[in-house]
Amino acid sequence: MTLFQSAMGSLAPRDQTITERLFEGLTHRPEETVLIDGPSGRTMTAGALVDMIRGLAGGLIESGRGNGHVVALMAPNMPEFAVVFHGVAYAGGTVTTLNPTYTAHEARHQLIDSDAGTLITVPAFVETARDAIEGTGIEEVHVIGATEDTATGGVPLSVLMGAPLARQAPVDLDSHIVVLPYSSGTTGMPKGVMLTHRNLVTNVDQVLTMIEVEPGELTTAFLPFFHIYGMTVMMNAFLAGGGGLVTMPRFDLEAFLQLAQDHRVKQVYLAPPVVLVLAKHPLVDQYDLSALEYLVSGAAPLGADVAEAVGRRLGCVAVQAYGMTELSPVTHITPKTAPRPGTVGLTVPGAACRIVDFETGRDLGPDEEGELWIRSPQVMKGYLNNAQATAEAIVEDGWLRTGDVACFDADGYCFIRDRVKELIKVSGFQVAPAELEAELLTHPEVMDAAAIGVPDEEKGEMPVVFVVPAQNAAPSPEAIMGYLRERLTHYKHPREVIFLEEIPKSASGKILRRQLRDRFDSVA
Repeated sequence: MTLFQSAMGSLAPRDQTITERLFEGLTHRPEETVLIDGPSGRTMTAGALVDMIRGLAGGLIESGRGNGHVVALMAPNMPEFAVVFHGVAYAGGTVTTLNPTYTAHEARHQLIDSDAGTLITVPAFVETARDAIEGTGIEEVHVIGATEDTATGGVPLSVLMGAPLARQAPVDLDSHIVVLPYSSGTTGMPKGVMLTHRNLVTNVDQVLTMIEVEPGELTTAFLPFFHIYGMTVMMNAFLAGGGGLVTMPRFDLEAFLQLAQDHRVKQVYLAPPVVLVLAKHPLVDQYDLSALEYLVSGAAPLGADVAEAVGRRLGCVAVQAYGMTELSPVTHITPKTAPRPGTVGLTVPGAACRIVDFETGRDLGPDEEGELWIRSPQVMKGYLNNAQATAEAIVEDGWLRTGDVACFDADGYCFIRDRVKELIKVSGFQVAPAELEAELLTHPEVMDAAAIGVPDEEKGEMPVVFVVPAQNAAPSPEAIMGYLRERLTHYKHPREVIFLEEIPKSASGKILRRQLRDRFDSVA
């Protein structure tokens, strides 16, 4: 067996929960500001963050929402996101994070599948939340930042605060599920990814061995905390590593540039569409980003030419990283001191990699391309309520199959060459063809459907759907688009609808997708 392991040293395991690990980076600096709400400038010190986490944890336990209880959190990036996430974790509960732009239909699926008993959101999304809880086990919606007078349709989060919990509620670090983000894995519908305290703490430490966070250093944080990238690298690792965050509820170029300039940001963590904007948009030249030294792109592939262009323009080292929700998520980062064009970097400490031939299962050596397999304490426990998908993803001896075609060079740098998995990556977000197809098949005028991803300069990829109309039906592209807009969040909306007489059933998987791409190219 050919193993590709970290050249960055070993990793000593910690017997801590993720909140205890966070506190390690906070309790020695109680008066220091660690969270700033970008739009308002509102601040939160390390001491206040710790106190609020302890208070919420105490209140959750008092109300019977500790170990065994699932709390759904549907909110944009804001200081209180960390309070809720870690309040639940410190109380021994489980958090399932929802995209706040989800429709009620999408949110309801996750609430039911995760068996959530409490939903916490912000005033802007109360109406969606109220619609989403119909038919679920949730009876009331709690609202961050609301009072009894302003919590229309919900209950203020403040009523859940209680006597501060002095120490972590007991949990098993290796088996207790602390967070349930949702991912489509390599194929199929979104599934709950069961991540333990051991998974998260391991990856926080792995990340912090690969990046350097200076004491008190601030960075902008618009990568959504509900997504594992923002959750681990920003909300957990950066705070645990001694830094602070300026939170942004969404990416806005002018606001991002202003905050990066004002706070003399030295390193940023982005997705490829934002990197492309920074490389090309004229507004960038109006701001002073001279403090920036290190730019890391993740969540989707970034072309080496774009990385080099943004690096030249901003005078910084621009690199890639790699990971998956199922890996908590980061497995590879390109060091600031040793960049290499086109690579996703070196393996993080404590992880081992294999390159496996798809046809024979044979292990491959340097510069040979095959499927990337990873084994590490960061590998998820499995998929919630889906033993079959878990068995397909995690094989013998705990190796996780990524579904990505990769190779390593002689120096241990990893290159992602292709994606075997069917996922469409839109601005770094996963779109599962199976989900689009399932929604289309609920339309009364659709007999069959298929979806693929096609290249898009700004977003990386965009979905295109193929529809076979039902007998005697003639739906318009606009009607199909409108139907999906009502049921799915914005990044899942197709760029185009193409009607076919039939979807080939003799072909499957990659062959079918190739045939559909050929059909798209012929009509584009």
